[in-house]
Amino acid sequence: MAGPNFDRSSESRIDRIYRRLTDVPLWALWTLVVIWSLPTLSLFINSFRGRDSQRNSGFWRMFSDENVEGFSPLENYEVVLSSDTTNGMLQSLISSLAIAVPSTVIPIAIASFAAYAFAWIDFKGRKPLFIATVALLSIPLQVALIPLLVTYLGGAHWTVPFTNRTLSLIPDLDLAGSTWAVVLSHTGFALPFSIFLLHNYISQLPKELLESAKVDGADHLRTYLQLVLPLSIPAIAAFAIFQFLWTWNDYLIAATMLSGGDPEVIPTTMRIVNLAGDFGRTEHLLTAGAFAQMFVPLVVFFSLQRYFVRGLLAGSVKG
Repeated sequence: MAGPNFDRSSESRIDRIYRRLTDVPLWALWTLVVIWSLPTLSLFINSFRGRDSQRNSGFWRMFSDENVEGFSPLENYEVVLSSDTTNGMLQSLISSLAIAVPSTVIPIAIASFAAYAFAWIDFKGRKPLFIATVALLSIPLQVALIPLLVTYLGGAHWTVPFTNRTLSLIPDLDLAGSTWAVVLSHTGFALPFSIFLLHNYISQLPKELLESAKVDGADHLRTYLQLVLPLSIPAIAAFAIFQFLWTWNDYLIAATMLSGGDPEVIPTTMRIVNLAGDFGRTEHLLTAGAFAQMFVPLVVFFSLQRYFVRGLLAGSVKG
């Protein structure tokens, strides 16, 4: 009696969760997958149907509908991926890549340096500075968008009290309406979370490993580049998935920073809004536009998904 009780009490929480999940019948899991995938399947089938077919019958009638309108199944994608500035999304896909890639790479480069410093470099004020950085997670991005836009338009200036002097804290960079305004905004909002996530992982690396590198004469930069960075690939990949999906699917920041700017640089999220046309005359293009927009995130996710769970659990369990 004592043996089984001891084993159950010593079983970790993750082991108990894993054991309960493995007890779930396989047919129940597949049922959940089918139910969860049904809306996406209907959207995918409707992307090959015309406007009248989408309005008059359900997606399950795809093969029984009479093609009386001479509609080609690939016509929606041909229109959506054309170079037309009204309905075409090809240029918008390029603009989304121009926004999402730097908005993912720059935070990773900055946050990985900062996480290593917070984890393994002993400097004055390290803990208060780390707490202040993590506390920035509580600031909603909505309250900072308009001040950021004003800063991008005319810079940031401060009038010295009791004098007529004005100090320029941030010069006028004339970034409003450009993709760099969106990139810098995403970078700033992503840094607190990225530093927190990577710090949890890097701080759990074996201390003996870093001490042996120090004994061999490696400085902090060499230790970071040749030792810490390769070992942190799972956490970096997990954050890269989060950040890329967030920036690729973002509408609020792009609409705020690019409003009134060049229509050639708007991302796919803003382009899809205009796909329906006046009075919904081209609303049937929304289905094809949605799948054209989600293709790149799916490629990124399935390319890095083997690191996803490992990165999410990074530093969450000790021992």
